[in-house]
Amino acid sequence: MVIDYTINGIILISGAFLLMGVLMTKVSARAGVPSLVLFMVIGMILGSDITGLIYFSSAEIAQLVGVFALIIILFEGGLQTQWKNIRPVLGTSLVLATLGVLITTAVVAFAAYYVLDISVLEALLLGSIVGSTDAAAVFSVLAGQNIKGRISSTLEAESGTNDPMAMFLTIAIIQLILTPEASVFTMLGSFVLQMGVGAVLGLVLGLFASWTINRIKLNASGLYAVLSVGFAIFIYSLTAILGGSGLLAVYLAALVIGTRDLTHSYSIISFNEGLAWLMQILMFVILGLLVFPSQLAEWDLIWKGLILSLVLIFIARPIAVFASTIFFDYSLNEKLFMSWAGLRGAVPIVLATFPMLAGLDNSFLFFNVVFFIVLTSALLQGSTIPFVANRLKLNGKPSPKRIHSLELVSMDKANAEMLEVELTSKSPFAGQLVQTIGLPKQTLISAIIRSGRLVMPTGTTKLKVGDVLYVLTEKKQVSKVKMVLGEEDIVN
Repeated sequence: MVIDYTINGIILISGAFLLMGVLMTKVSARAGVPSLVLFMVIGMILGSDITGLIYFSSAEIAQLVGVFALIIILFEGGLQTQWKNIRPVLGTSLVLATLGVLITTAVVAFAAYYVLDISVLEALLLGSIVGSTDAAAVFSVLAGQNIKGRISSTLEAESGTNDPMAMFLTIAIIQLILTPEASVFTMLGSFVLQMGVGAVLGLVLGLFASWTINRIKLNASGLYAVLSVGFAIFIYSLTAILGGSGLLAVYLAALVIGTRDLTHSYSIISFNEGLAWLMQILMFVILGLLVFPSQLAEWDLIWKGLILSLVLIFIARPIAVFASTIFFDYSLNEKLFMSWAGLRGAVPIVLATFPMLAGLDNSFLFFNVVFFIVLTSALLQGSTIPFVANRLKLNGKPSPKRIHSLELVSMDKANAEMLEVELTSKSPFAGQLVQTIGLPKQTLISAIIRSGRLVMPTGTTKLKVGDVLYVLTEKKQVSKVKMVLGEEDIVN
């Protein structure tokens, strides 16, 4: 088949990619298979080994696209994460993101040393590459699943903060392989510096970004979303140039921005959500193009990769979870679920390109093994998340659906603001009538979402736990309304 690689031909192929990617999300939902698997399969099918439509072997481009995609995915994940949900599990998440990665690396390295017959440093390199869970995989698989809030928040915060640890270990071990005389203590100091600079710049620049978004007056509302993406890329690159962890900075900055009251918040969140999906499709398709299926089909790779996958899933991850949570109040079922939900995805594959670019021996073996591990992890673990959660009785209540289009009244030039408030079991207004709340003048509860349905409120409407209220008020009264409603109940 002859492919027209003119400008129109390339545009046609790009459009076909996007259409297939979006349609695959529907197939993924119905088949119970994580979408990342289907995206990679598309890339593998289009690659040189099967149809031969596209020949792609550039690890440099794959790494560039992968890192850029991770920036967008982590930023979007941070925006969607509520600080009030993360705060109680922050300690657990950080321990999992550091000690958990180290334990996983060590256990997988021990198995790889004997299974692949490689050196100790090479085994540690492979262990570090697959040591972290993947934000793109965890965010996409947990989205829409009614997993109990504490568990899903722990997993999301872990996947958002453990990438820097795995990246540091990967780069450090590559340096040790290339330069045996390199100092381990110097590398430890570098790690502390990277994490410290990343954390500080992420928090500071997140505050600056949210302040700028609220203060700047742009001519078009869509530009606010573009501005937020610009901040994400800027925060990553500036932090990386200054010697910090750019990925950590991006995630923390997004957490800060997501907790602030932003103008055009829905436009920003929805735009970043769509962009994150676009980057997921692009990233996984390109990573699928980079692999050669004929090499994955070799029996020697299959049995070795399967052993390492099973070690990672059934030994390394559970040991890491149980050891990291030993001083935290989690039940046995919760620990078992967190062990099972430690999905691997794009991050290990992107990290597997680092040895290739460094020209290390066995780098192509590492890449193929990592790709095999990611596929088995996504298929075995990702497709059974709802089943395992149900068996362990960790399903929570369905979240009420939002009708964010109400935010359209919240314009810069209008003297109005729309607040979104969810009534929890701790809310003092649950069970009260609307007319008894005592809101300030020029303030109106415009709509209530109850169990996914729209309720038009009147003075005699009784509020219930789980209701999502949309409160319209004057901008100058926002602080006063929040004080009446309770700051911790504000969703956006």
